[in-house]
Amino acid sequence: MNDAPLNTVLIVGASGVIGASAVAHFAGLPGWTVIGLSRRAPDVDAGVAFEHLALDLNDAAACEAAVPGLGAVTHVVYAALFEKPGLVAGWYEQDQMQTNLAMMRNLMTLLLRVATGLRHVSVLQGTKAYGAHVHRMAVPARENRPRDPHDNFYWLQEDYIRGVQAGATWTFTIWRPQVVFGGALGVAMNLIPVIGAYAAICRELGLPFACPGDEDNIIEAVDADLIARALAWAAESPAAKGETFNITNGDVMVWKNVWPAIADAVGLAPAFGAPVSLAAFLPAHADVWDRIVAKHGLRPVSMADLCGESHHYADLLFSWGAQTPPASTLVSTIKIRQAGFADCVDTEVMFARWLTLLANRHILPSPRTTP
Repeated sequence: MNDAPLNTVLIVGASGVIGASAVAHFAGLPGWTVIGLSRRAPDVDAGVAFEHLALDLNDAAACEAAVPGLGAVTHVVYAALFEKPGLVAGWYEQDQMQTNLAMMRNLMTLLLRVATGLRHVSVLQGTKAYGAHVHRMAVPARENRPRDPHDNFYWLQEDYIRGVQAGATWTFTIWRPQVVFGGALGVAMNLIPVIGAYAAICRELGLPFACPGDEDNIIEAVDADLIARALAWAAESPAAKGETFNITNGDVMVWKNVWPAIADAVGLAPAFGAPVSLAAFLPAHADVWDRIVAKHGLRPVSMADLCGESHHYADLLFSWGAQTPPASTLVSTIKIRQAGFADCVDTEVMFARWLTLLANRHILPSPRTTP
């Protein structure tokens, strides 16, 4: 009897918030071999079995040199992302868009030549596909609406994938998650380490754990582990072939209303008052963070390496400095549920789970320790 794995999944962008969860989830499934591709290794729990391939997708020659390790790939999760310092301004710039296209093309050109058993590719987009960063979205945003007419690398990548897939036997699925939360550090868009560091500094300095935003706009969260489960479903489900899916936890949230649950998870009392710019607060207290790391014997991760660009993302999500009241951002998830994936996550439970996990990994101090 042959017990060899039947599938080999390549997680591209393995150190990112979605990629790290995908590595951990696929590695726990029987019959799967996992290759994580990223410049740095994903931060996952000990015992997760995967091969890490360190690769810069901007380097076409380096991609070509990776040929020997990719011939067995049957499935791809493409979650790689290039963002500029400061994050949001880069979303409107052509070189950012073209770089993201080149990264995908460098990899897929190679894979389409050597991975003769390729069966499925998942591509990550987001609500910028609906123009959430340039205008008020239709509520709820639906996957079957005409393409929103704005420049975005999502469209460049999607057109590329559709073009190279035409007439091929492999299939693809496109994903549009709402705001993603997970365990990855130093990434462009993950508020869990940002909120955790903010809480630790507030505790250390005796400051109130004030909600950084005071707006009433409604948004939706999505747990990175939920996305990972959806990716595994789509890898083998005929209902996902050639489809685009929104994905969320299944509930909705307003920051002020979810803040008490977040505060409880970090062992502090919730507070409300003037908005806070986390993009300013966290770098300004980097020395306090270093003190916290030393005091509690945490892993030696600097503030910059903890946040990446996510503190800028936090200001966007908390509507720091908004000139007009922010719009609610809601997407329909009817399509994916009707297709057969109906998993869901309680958003308040999600925050507690990820903050606890980072404490268990000695990234954050335990929420029950004293300053």
